[in-house]
Amino acid sequence: MFVKQLIVGSMEVCCYLAGCEKTKKCAVIDPGGDEKRILAAAKEAGMTIEYIIATHGHPDHVCGNRLIKEATGAAIIMHEADAVFFARPEVTRFFSMLGLEPSPPADIQVLGGDIISIGAERLRVLHTPGHTPGGICLYNAPHLFTGDTLFAGGLGRTDFPGGSSQQLLDSIASQLLTLPDETIVWPGHGYGGHQSTIGAERRSNPYLH
Repeated sequence: MFVKQLIVGSMEVCCYLAGCEKTKKCAVIDPGGDEKRILAAAKEAGMTIEYIIATHGHPDHVCGNRLIKEATGAAIIMHEADAVFFARPEVTRFFSMLGLEPSPPADIQVLGGDIISIGAERLRVLHTPGHTPGGICLYNAPHLFTGDTLFAGGLGRTDFPGGSSQQLLDSIASQLLTLPDETIVWPGHGYGGHQSTIGAERRSNPYLH
């Protein structure tokens, strides 16, 4: 799988181009700003953007969705629970304090266990609620895109609406720590580093002990 990490936007989100080397089709995961740079990176790599995937609905991760969609015609993908949650007026009002644009409605709603096919590559959706109700991680061995579920040496915050610390820990234990040690963790922010592995997080992440 082709993977390119870009640090974008005012919140320094880890955005990814994840695609198929054979067909040159790709997805943009969490375009949190700097849309022109994301589009230029895809063009430089010879990739055609087919999907925009939100690991969750927080505006810092989806504020580039509209412009990327307008530029490419790509379909926006989000977990069903976040598609519903972030459409609620009171939730929209709360997160408007960040001053970032919310995502347009999702074109495709997914559930845990669903497969997103990108050319010959397949991303498996792992539902990992806790940071948000519909938070997801995306797995294509050895790559794991964890959004704000799991960072290098940290976890996503749970004090925003829809968050639950116990639910987040349960999600990580059941969905992520069951994966092989060599699984590459590509996080949603680089607070403790821009890359890790499941083995390293299992051994040394202080929040998991």
